[in-house]
Amino acid sequence: MTVHSRHPEAVGPGIAGTALPAPAPGWTLDADVVVVGSGVAGLTAALRCAAGGARTVIVTKARLNAGSTRWAQGGVAAALGEGDSPEQHLDDTLEAGAGLCDENAVRTLVTEGPAAVRRLIAAGADFDLSSDTGEIALTREGGHHRNRIAHAGGDATGAEISRALVEAVREQGIRTVENALVLDLLKDADGHTAGVTLHVMGEGQHDGVGAVRAPAVVLATGGMGQVFAATTNPAVSTGDGVALALRAGAEVSDLEFVQFHPTVLYLGPDAEGQQPLISEAVRGEGARLVDADGLRFMQGAHPLAELAPRDIVAKGIMRHAARQGTDHMYLDARHFGAAMWETRFPTILAACRAHGIDPVTQPVPVAPAAHYASGGIRTDLHGRTTVPGLYACGEAACTGVHGANRLASNSLLEGLVFAERIAEAVLDPAAAPDAGSAAPAAPADGAGSARAALLPASARTRVQRVMSEGAGVLRSAASLARAAEQLAALSGAAVGKHPEPGVDTWETANLHLVAQVLVAAALRREETRGCHWREDFPDRDDETWSRHLVVRLGTGPGGAAQPDSPGGAARPDARFTLRTTRTTAFPPVVALPKEQQ
Repeated sequence: MTVHSRHPEAVGPGIAGTALPAPAPGWTLDADVVVVGSGVAGLTAALRCAAGGARTVIVTKARLNAGSTRWAQGGVAAALGEGDSPEQHLDDTLEAGAGLCDENAVRTLVTEGPAAVRRLIAAGADFDLSSDTGEIALTREGGHHRNRIAHAGGDATGAEISRALVEAVREQGIRTVENALVLDLLKDADGHTAGVTLHVMGEGQHDGVGAVRAPAVVLATGGMGQVFAATTNPAVSTGDGVALALRAGAEVSDLEFVQFHPTVLYLGPDAEGQQPLISEAVRGEGARLVDADGLRFMQGAHPLAELAPRDIVAKGIMRHAARQGTDHMYLDARHFGAAMWETRFPTILAACRAHGIDPVTQPVPVAPAAHYASGGIRTDLHGRTTVPGLYACGEAACTGVHGANRLASNSLLEGLVFAERIAEAVLDPAAAPDAGSAAPAAPADGAGSARAALLPASARTRVQRVMSEGAGVLRSAASLARAAEQLAALSGAAVGKHPEPGVDTWETANLHLVAQVLVAAALRREETRGCHWREDFPDRDDETWSRHLVVRLGTGPGGAAQPDSPGGAARPDARFTLRTTRTTAFPPVVALPKEQQ
């Protein structure tokens, strides 16, 4: 099948004033849909689109099996067990989201989730089974009141899901472009998505800058954890999809809500880059958070103690560490014994031992590190963004499911559920634009296509340090203003200089753009909610802030930004417009008939 009835003869960059400096595409592929990313969200979307007859191309930054999904340890949350229900899962998700979840999005997630997991199993994913019942083994993680976390290989759930989906993609023969960094969105003369430009990094059938022309683009590029100095995210998580969407004129939302996983293996105060994660599931199985004296400091801080939502545990660790004049605490699971560590958490055991720590015989030093972006590219319940033909899912997207703080193990489920919904929308003939409206656009290197200033690759480390110091777990007006000033100074220092376009400078530009938007949103939200902790506004302010912040590059239509609500006035600065929604529910991304909303 052909998803849309036209392919424009000429395409140009879809920009909100800027696009990355890059050579003109030297090669081109045609498709009905291009999926950017190879985690659970991207591969699920690609498989469903291809199964519906769409010519599908997958573009992935590394190898097909190297997406962020494979790093997921804990599992997939779904109401699969006896006595559990989607309604209970909804309640836990809403509570973790600290009053900012879009309830319709959450209800979609929890009601469609169990069937999506079963389809994943049917596709070949091998989940751990209970030795007593033979059914899927379920455990509990922070914020959940029921055992509803399905896991595989003990603590290797993401790796098993990735294996199954990659195998299915290869069996279907879906065309894949590996080792490719996506650059910018292409649009036709009507402003509709027309594909992407990308740079293939020296391997495979294609090389250098090229283009995949398609009337539907799915961004499933993962997170932006590399914007901070210490993170659980792999090196490829540089916010490429969010940055591309911003340059294309799309709206992003909730970027201020970055989840810092409370229990990351502490490797010292100067540790940078990807850090080993100690899964929530370890606490779910009974591990205790203690200080150097063995005190369980989370007892009394929250009814769920160590199993409180992640933002509460991260804050608990930071507060107790500050009182004791240190920067880390300990996770004590010596009572598990060697057999349980070796069978239930073999990956974590190996990571700890590789760093000279044996959790069988000693408490594990832990500290919070950047882990998951609860916000991202704003979408509706079918993954549509505010740019026609552009879709987003997974960590790159903001569906409204996570609110101010993601509930443990909801991310893989979100990727599954909303990727399937995107495929439904892409394959729906009603979504096709009018074939008669096609018209040639400016070529990719045409006049009027403003180019973003590149920073030297060395600025990447500076961006990360600025963000960790000013916009990390602890934030204030002073720290955020200082971060904004330092990020702006990096732009100023780049004026008149022309670093060579390439992967390092493109990634640095993406990180810098995402960092600026994140800081602007965090500075605007003058309250503490979920994983956004303002020391100067320590309380949650429902009257003012039970709403989302939405950001886009530039100003609103006609040069004047328009808020969604009186008193929620948009505030443009030199580069961004910030506005608030009326409520916790997102407004439609486009004017759609009611039956499609």
